[in-house]
Amino acid sequence: MNYLKRIILATAAAALVAGLCVSAQAKEWRGWNIHVAGYPNTVAMDKFAELLKEKSGGRLTVKMYHSGTLGSQPDAIEQLRIGGIEIGNFNLGPLGPIVPEANVVSLPFIFKDVDHMWRVLDGKAGDIINEGMTKYGIVPLAWYDAGARCFYNSKHPINTPADVVGMKVRVMNNDLYSGMIAALGGNPSPMAFAEVYQSLKTGVVDGAENNWPSYESTGHYEVAKYYSLSQHLIIPETLCINAKVWAGLSPEDQKIVKEAAVESAMLQRKLWKEREVASKDKVLAAGVEYNEIPDKSAFQAAMKPVYEKFLKDNPNLKTLVETIQNTP
Repeated sequence: MNYLKRIILATAAAALVAGLCVSAQAKEWRGWNIHVAGYPNTVAMDKFAELLKEKSGGRLTVKMYHSGTLGSQPDAIEQLRIGGIEIGNFNLGPLGPIVPEANVVSLPFIFKDVDHMWRVLDGKAGDIINEGMTKYGIVPLAWYDAGARCFYNSKHPINTPADVVGMKVRVMNNDLYSGMIAALGGNPSPMAFAEVYQSLKTGVVDGAENNWPSYESTGHYEVAKYYSLSQHLIIPETLCINAKVWAGLSPEDQKIVKEAAVESAMLQRKLWKEREVASKDKVLAAGVEYNEIPDKSAFQAAMKPVYEKFLKDNPNLKTLVETIQNTP
């Protein structure tokens, strides 16, 4: 009788544990994304959610919250770090003040072009950045394309650093971006992305900087009609997961999550290239004045104090900077 009782109790305990495991696995994750419906990142994030559910047989699911509905990007980064949300799509710019290794990609002109950035992220430097982010509770799953950021404003075309002097320019909240504008003689104005349109419209700022799709999708081209191809920043975005959630997954589930993320990134990069062309065509048709800057050497020379200050404050990152610069 005692033996039978022990069997029953053991079976009940096993069922309870199994139930708890199923419950933990069945919890629906929450995903954050700042972009609007139809944007390449938004479509790719939804694809990630679809693939995750499909590949896991419904055990792993994530509900995506787009357009920054769960808070601003800095708030969402903090939420992901502490586990308030599980999945996020973040630009490495706002991640930089938290993760020193991630901040390196925000040095102006550190990448030669977008292809150079991918080679860097796929190599030794990318491994160092991944490890740095993981230490701060953020595990990168895949890299999304964010193109090249360029200046736009409501005053005049920018061809030389002299054209930035005295201009009030919105930047993301990162000392490197403020330092970049200050080094060019402008007045940096860090502010939330959602505030930029009205600030441009009312003259609180004269200009901002971003890629073609963001310039178009936000309507910024309506209130800042001069777009100058400076390509001063080429900053990737990451699809990432909370480190504790990641560590709690089985190796099999980690493989599923990673595969779904990489597949979503391939879709995002394809859609990004298409969207860049469409966005550029749309704003030019709307009357935007666009100019290329064939010789960026004056801008690059002006960045010397930005690099010097960064390496003085972060001497341990000198090797990482050099590794990126020396990547062919």
